[in-house]
Amino acid sequence: MPRLRQMSPPMPAAILALLLLSGCHPTRNQALSPKPEAGTVKVTVKVPEELMARDIQAIYRSTKCTTTYRSTLDWEKRTRYNYAGLELQPVRRPGTDVYEATVAVNGGGACRWRLSNVTLGVRYEDASKFGDDVKFGGGGDFIVTFDEANSAYGGPNARPSTNIDGFVSLKKDYYPWLSEHFIGTHRKWISLTTNAQQPIIIRAFDVHTVHFEPILHSRYLVHSFGTKEKQIGVGPTYYYPDGSSGSSRYLSGPDFERLQEIRMAGESSH
Repeated sequence: MPRLRQMSPPMPAAILALLLLSGCHPTRNQALSPKPEAGTVKVTVKVPEELMARDIQAIYRSTKCTTTYRSTLDWEKRTRYNYAGLELQPVRRPGTDVYEATVAVNGGGACRWRLSNVTLGVRYEDASKFGDDVKFGGGGDFIVTFDEANSAYGGPNARPSTNIDGFVSLKKDYYPWLSEHFIGTHRKWISLTTNAQQPIIIRAFDVHTVHFEPILHSRYLVHSFGTKEKQIGVGPTYYYPDGSSGSSRYLSGPDFERLQEIRMAGESSH
């Protein structure tokens, strides 16, 4: 059985910390009570070697329990639906590199919770292989939203994708990206970079299966160095696995197409 525990999802940025709660009481009546018999979504992640599956975050929305808050823009009162979350630890399918979990669509409880979105993904199991002081920086996340809610995990910027067969599958190339930062303190991060803005978000309806297959090209490491002093209009310098380098203030990460070309050229020469 996967480990399951309730979590507190982040509050949307536009909501002031001072909240006036209405509807259900936040501690006594807003607890989740998932009902798998009312329908489930099966989530699977094919995990590459060197990586590990992250805990799956399931966010539920209630149209019955609401929160009233004052906007930071005009101090007017507004109302939003409430959210609650669960974390599930995916279980490895025996004899495979596939991890899976089952998420209940009906969250139960007095608030009549319904599944709004799930976040799944991968990360480095051991970042220290890139150096004793290296930490995992991010990347490798995949979010599927099942409704039109403007939640903290997606909202109106979610990339729409409707699947009439009830199946969502995403297969993506990833490259290891070791970044070093010098302003303030010296910090090193190992991240997973791809050609999409992180995290990847897909909106889908009437889905019963979600599959994520990240493909890690571990041999093609890109290394970036930030500036040691604050300089307007100057970005990090990226060193690519073929020995080339480049810098641009417009890049928020490595040039993915360049990495693809380097890898395909390397693979075709063998």
